[in-house]
Amino acid sequence: MQGNGTTTFPLPSQIADVPGAEGWRSMYPYFTRFQPEDDNRFWFYNAMHFPEPMPAFDVITAEIPYTAIGANTARVFCFPTTLGIEHRIVNGRVYITAIPVTDPVEIERRLAVFQERAGYYYQNWDSLYEGWKQRMRGLIEQIEQITVPALPELDDADVALSAKGIAQNHYVRENYHRCLDLYSKMWHHHTEFLMLGYGAYVVFFEFCKQAFPEIPDQMVARMVAGIEVIMYRPDDELRKLARLAVEEGVDDLFADGCSPETVLHALRERGEPGQRWLAAFESSRDPWFHVSTGDGFYHHHRSWDDNLTVPFAALPRYVTMIKAGQALDRPTEALRKERERIVAEYRDLLTADEERAAFDQMLGLARTVFPYVEDHKFYCEHWFTTTFFAKIREFGQLLASNGVLTEAEDVFQLHHSEVDQALADVMLAWAAGSKPLGGAHFQPIIAERKRMLDVLKDWSPPPAIGPVPEALNDPAVRMLWGVTAETLATWAAAASGDGAQIHGYAASPGVVEGTARVLRSVNEIGEIRDGEILVCPVTAPSWAPIFGKIKAAVSDIGGTMSHAAIVAREYGMPAVVGTGHATKKIRTGQLIRVDGDRGVVSIIG
Repeated sequence: MQGNGTTTFPLPSQIADVPGAEGWRSMYPYFTRFQPEDDNRFWFYNAMHFPEPMPAFDVITAEIPYTAIGANTARVFCFPTTLGIEHRIVNGRVYITAIPVTDPVEIERRLAVFQERAGYYYQNWDSLYEGWKQRMRGLIEQIEQITVPALPELDDADVALSAKGIAQNHYVRENYHRCLDLYSKMWHHHTEFLMLGYGAYVVFFEFCKQAFPEIPDQMVARMVAGIEVIMYRPDDELRKLARLAVEEGVDDLFADGCSPETVLHALRERGEPGQRWLAAFESSRDPWFHVSTGDGFYHHHRSWDDNLTVPFAALPRYVTMIKAGQALDRPTEALRKERERIVAEYRDLLTADEERAAFDQMLGLARTVFPYVEDHKFYCEHWFTTTFFAKIREFGQLLASNGVLTEAEDVFQLHHSEVDQALADVMLAWAAGSKPLGGAHFQPIIAERKRMLDVLKDWSPPPAIGPVPEALNDPAVRMLWGVTAETLATWAAAASGDGAQIHGYAASPGVVEGTARVLRSVNEIGEIRDGEILVCPVTAPSWAPIFGKIKAAVSDIGGTMSHAAIVAREYGMPAVVGTGHATKKIRTGQLIRVDGDRGVVSIIG
């Protein structure tokens, strides 16, 4: 074991293969494997984005994002204290490390470049952000328009009669690569603003920590609470549809456990009231139901549009609340009043005009950039990515119809480079008038990978591995994942103890007691009951409808600007995030106390 002081974690070389899945490395590229020198570096499990073992194709959601994050952080905007993020995979789980810059001379050199480039974005944020949204809509439109050639017995006559000179099998490869290229462009745009958003908040955060040494992290975060962001829009659309159901007198159709297909069929038989509700439903559906049931990193986390079960599971409760005269709205106005009270209280502690001016400027910038920190997720991880996976699924159908795969969904058990090979096989066979050879090659591989993933899902990965570094300078690592020297010490202590108290980040204020509901996967979301306390590895934006049902939230991973923390504050409920081990220490049915003021979760019984 290696450590910094009393903080100890296993080394990468000490992580044993999971029995029965010793061949897991065959699913992933060589550059994702831990190297001997990696024992000298610190890594943490990115459970926020990858809470499950990774299917072979889905590792593209690590490979391409980290390509883009590092490029923007280290090469484009030249952040002074951090370069990019490296990732490795062990037993199907993604571990990451941020590469810090610690030389004061190099930091100063990079700072001059950063100030010019980042300053341009900060000074023109609103107009540049509007341009960003236009670019993202353009990318979404482009990927929606991509087609997968059908490869009929004879190509279309127009190819010859218009002298196009290019047969359909060419477009199999071109259009598949087009999907990958657009996904890469999307992630470059994704990180274009994101790290700057975190950076602006970190500067304000560090100012507050220096000016007010006793200020809790949560208090800084609450100064930017109560800002409208579009990631709440899907849930808002459900509330609007629930109100319309009551107004139109079709609310009786929305009962717990209702089937979306049954309800939609019944509405078609309800005359004009049913038609009005259906018209509103279709209007909400595009684009707001293009929200993943996960967080946009796994192919099997389908969108609400693909699987209406999630939104229709929330509608009955909203209908019941409306009929009972209960308010559905988030306490946004109360949050705004509270944030202004907190701002005034701390601002009054500053004695110099220069300090107050700096405080005002940094707070203003943090509030300006904050909506992007959440809004980008809808365009990128949700709307674009669910469309991207749907297109890859269509290529899977092409492979299945040509006998290479047993079913279209099996395409996600192949790395994207292997899909390229399989498509080349089909292109060649169509050109030659023969049959592809891929079925005999890939189908046994796919069957073995499915079996290994089933074994790997029960492995309990350590939250961190390797020696703890002297510096953790990456703004996203602290704000998004909540990884600091203090949390690492807490994780290490929790791993070696059986105490009844679990420590994490005080993400949202308040103290409540209730029954725990431990959910390890988004697929279990339907199990949550009114008044329970959600305990999970990490939440996703599409979980918003259940935040109206629960008393509090506890997560294994996350910092003060993680989605779970932000949403809990906006919904006015206590939350503790970044606990490292809550899902391992707490069992469903236990009585627990969540102290969102101190960042402590107590197991009562």
